[in-house]
Amino acid sequence: MPRRPVLAALIVSALVLAACGAAAPSTPATPLTVRETVEVPVTVPPQVIQETVEVPVEVPADSGSLVVYSGRSEALVGPIIAQFSEATGIDVDVRYGSTAEIAALLLEEGANSPADVFFAQDPGGLGAVAKAGLFAPLPEEILSRVPERFRSPDDLWVGISGRARVVVYNTDALQPEDLPADIWDFTDPQWSGRIGWAPTNGSFQAMVTAMRTVWGDERTREWLVGIQNNEPVVFESNAPIVEAVGAGEIDVGFVNHYYLYRFLAEHGESFKARNHFLSGGGPGSLIMVAGAGRLANGKNEENAKRFLQFMLSPVAQQYFASQTYEYPLVEGTVTAPGLPPLAELDAMALEIDMADLDDLQGTTQLLQDVGVLP
Repeated sequence: MPRRPVLAALIVSALVLAACGAAAPSTPATPLTVRETVEVPVTVPPQVIQETVEVPVEVPADSGSLVVYSGRSEALVGPIIAQFSEATGIDVDVRYGSTAEIAALLLEEGANSPADVFFAQDPGGLGAVAKAGLFAPLPEEILSRVPERFRSPDDLWVGISGRARVVVYNTDALQPEDLPADIWDFTDPQWSGRIGWAPTNGSFQAMVTAMRTVWGDERTREWLVGIQNNEPVVFESNAPIVEAVGAGEIDVGFVNHYYLYRFLAEHGESFKARNHFLSGGGPGSLIMVAGAGRLANGKNEENAKRFLQFMLSPVAQQYFASQTYEYPLVEGTVTAPGLPPLAELDAMALEIDMADLDDLQGTTQLLQDVGVLP
């Protein structure tokens, strides 16, 4: 099947409203009314959907600047950040890195950080920064856009999109009924030499943190040792795992759900891998959020709030659904075809407070203790 690229167009028109009377120097700038229309054709063979979203967004006439520290890759969020800049006129300076690296940098910089926003891949990094007292509380108008379970209990950060942990499997080697309902069962010797994992990946480490929270450190240690005894193939990230599963090099891999959909969009139904959503309700069924918070000492408070509002707007939520195949967290957004509804996953997903996934250091130490990390 020929590849049909996923496209997103942002059409922005601005209507300048006339100000009534002379403005004093301290009077806020006259707002612009920005109407955003996004047409997103999405192909996940054999289905095609197209969504058009129109929403008025109020932004001030003065643009200014914004500094974003992103633990999400440029490939994933660069396009939508560029759309935000185009829509608002705000000059955005982005520093990219892994969520763990960016969180560590923020902790090191402290109150002297130039960052206005921390956009993280997982709640662990957000929790670490929140625990250090570096975030400012967010207004209810931002927080209320997502369900309570996908935001900070202290109102310090908000989820932007969701990702489910899954087991991707080779369809020639396995059928769904061959796969266990709980990730613990992959410690069985029958899986020896058949597993792929990425221990340095932030999402994997978030899952291990969830294991520690639910199972405790000792049982988590047993799981890690059990998988190691099955001689898993080690990868640097999720995408190579999915590629290796599709090629039949390994039978299963522990990944985030959305990587498979990119391969299906490129290769079609002939790609020999599918996702298995674990129904046992354990840490292997974790639904994680990518989220963001505003730094308390940032110099661009209002622009930071507008950034968060934009990421929760219909335009941005449809971008995450249609282009990165993630779960939008704002109700009413259409997900990619073939993706199980988030409500359906909630019924079997692990129930855990996202704020409990903030002990990155403890997880790293455990992974080192058992030899999974150097």
